[in-house]
Amino acid sequence: MKTELIEKILGKKNSTLRRWIINNFLVILIILVGILLASSILIRSYYYNTARSFVSSRMNTVSGLLTRSYNNARENYSTEVKNTVTNWSEKGRIELLATDTKGNTVLTSSGFSPRYDLATRDLYDSLLNENSGSTSFLGRLPSGENIVAVTMKLPKNDAGYGTIRMMSSLENIDRQIDTLILTMIVIAASIMFLVAISGMYFVRSIVVPVRSLGVMAGRYAKGDFSIRIAKKNDDEIGDLCDIINKMAEDLQTSDSIKNEFISSVSHELRTPLTAIKGWAETIEGDPDDTETVKKGMHIITTESERLSQMVEELLDFSRMQGGRFSLVPAKMDILAELGEAVLIYTEKAKKEGKELSYEEPDMLPFIVGDKNRLRQVFINIIDNAVKYTDPAGKIEVEAGLENGQIIITVSDNGVGIAEADLPRIKTKFFKPNHTRRGSGIGLAVADEIVTLHGGTLTVESVLGEGTTVTVRLPIEYL
Repeated sequence: MKTELIEKILGKKNSTLRRWIINNFLVILIILVGILLASSILIRSYYYNTARSFVSSRMNTVSGLLTRSYNNARENYSTEVKNTVTNWSEKGRIELLATDTKGNTVLTSSGFSPRYDLATRDLYDSLLNENSGSTSFLGRLPSGENIVAVTMKLPKNDAGYGTIRMMSSLENIDRQIDTLILTMIVIAASIMFLVAISGMYFVRSIVVPVRSLGVMAGRYAKGDFSIRIAKKNDDEIGDLCDIINKMAEDLQTSDSIKNEFISSVSHELRTPLTAIKGWAETIEGDPDDTETVKKGMHIITTESERLSQMVEELLDFSRMQGGRFSLVPAKMDILAELGEAVLIYTEKAKKEGKELSYEEPDMLPFIVGDKNRLRQVFINIIDNAVKYTDPAGKIEVEAGLENGQIIITVSDNGVGIAEADLPRIKTKFFKPNHTRRGSGIGLAVADEIVTLHGGTLTVESVLGEGTTVTVRLPIEYL
């Protein structure tokens, strides 16, 4: 039960809260304990030394009086010592005593004989000392009382006094010291309590949202992108919530596009395969019908090329995703590749009742690039223009030089693209119009190729009016 309570408060074994308590809270606790111990020693030393200095100063005063008396009237010196002890005015704070030459107490300012042995190191040091200087003692008597004592050796006299002593109890000082230390302990405990509460609140303000993020991330990992994380604070955690929510939206969009892509590709693959299979069976059933065989072989060839193009697009996309999409740059004639791409689709457009026009300029500068990849770009763009243009529509291809760049535009008056779809038009798998064939990755691959050549591919379109795709390539690509 106790272990479960600790686990509930501190969290699991490797939790952030537990690590904070071990790494920070205990360090603060050790520092505060060290400060308390050092402060206690310094305070006690300060008070004790102050008490010793005070008693020593009072002893110096008495010593001065007795010395003058000894020098002026030695015959009355014993009487002066006795009067000084018995008439001591500060007996309430400091006990004044006189001892014989053996250290026995013979006079006290209080008039009472001591109930216990008052012989301490200062007394022995003073009796053994040949000069008249004072000695002091700070410590405990055999009775357990904490005292400060200062002893001064007296000159030889007829009464046999050996020393005069001042003793003061440190009980009140100890009480004050204990009060100060207790106050410091209470303050330190309050600090630790506040640090613990504020620290746990701060750590939990991080841990709880992070745990929620972990739960949400687990649901995202299982494919559930419908939920969003509530942003509670405008801080780094809040920013992380925004980022994860944006990630979830992107994943949800990508997941939707992926599903659409799979459906679209499945349909795109099924259609030519069905045509190839159907015409192959037809030819096989009547191989002597020349007209049927000719027509069937044409369709099989056309659909096979279509399948080949789709597979090539998928392979290019796979290379892009794996970082293996590379170029083979060389000096090339851009017009030759563009003209070949136009030639490929001129007859196709004519058969579909569409007009494909191309005004080839006399000459354009050579560039350094991968001619096969750039031809693929032009084929993808022109194919899209023909695909999304209705019969009797028109596709125009132009090439020119502007501001040190080769500009190639392919425009059509086809179905166009909705304004909301334009920002995603170059996103992989995205198809703005599902009524037309295509995998939805051709334009994404074309954009990647142009980017690798140091150029740009832009798309402008108005729904129902047509689309213009512009490719800009630097004359010298490095």
